[in-house]
Amino acid sequence: MQVFDDRVCVLGEGPLWHPERQELFWFDILGKRLLSKARVWSFDEQVSAAGWVDRDMLLVASETGLWRFDLSTGARDLVAALEADTPVTRSNDGRADPFGGFWIGTMGKASEPRAGAIYRYFRGDLRRLVDRVTVSNSICFSPDGTFAYYTDTWSQQIMRQALDGQGWPAGEASVFVDLKAEGLNPDGSVVDATGCLWNAQWGAARVARYGPDGAFMDAVPVPASQASCPAFGGYDLDILHVTSAAVGLDEDGAGQTFSMKLDVKGQAEQRVIL
Repeated sequence: MQVFDDRVCVLGEGPLWHPERQELFWFDILGKRLLSKARVWSFDEQVSAAGWVDRDMLLVASETGLWRFDLSTGARDLVAALEADTPVTRSNDGRADPFGGFWIGTMGKASEPRAGAIYRYFRGDLRRLVDRVTVSNSICFSPDGTFAYYTDTWSQQIMRQALDGQGWPAGEASVFVDLKAEGLNPDGSVVDATGCLWNAQWGAARVARYGPDGAFMDAVPVPASQASCPAFGGYDLDILHVTSAAVGLDEDGAGQTFSMKLDVKGQAEQRVIL
């Protein structure tokens, strides 16, 4: 795995490969920044995840809301408030689903136990799906849109949730991967074109791949212990990008963003329908 960008993020997160722009965007949550190779956008609050709306517009999740953000002008407009009256929390992991919705997790700014939740925004409707979450992560979706995945990192379990025909949860979630016995901490995840889930494991310096049945397949080493979230990109979607965090560390590579060409392909990130 090579260095994709050597700028240090205090808490790198939310990598998004924009399929129309052929460009990677990612966040430094604690640094209140959105980054690409070409630019940096600064915010007045913490920002963590995004989905693409069109070539120049992103839906950006901040600590207080979901915002329509214009990449060309830097203008932003509020789409929906997100725990704006709860100053203890901020947004964390998020991703667009195959139905045009956007899932976003929140968490306590100091990882306060069970302070966060996971929400879905869909065509003007913001609903809380999972509550009492400590560190929301791993939001991603199967290629056919039948399952969503998520985790509370503190639980050390990645959950799988069946979806109905509009992308809302159907029935109860079940454990997809249990990492308690290995002492591993699941952070961000992405699902490739074959349905395998790639999970960044905080503190373990790796991204692990699990089959559609949840069985461990293999792992890619990351040259930073606090790998935070993977994303597939590149023209053929065969480049794995991985963000990392420097918070609390003094080590080479911490907080940088990495990439590696693979022999598998990811899914194109879905468009958010506002």
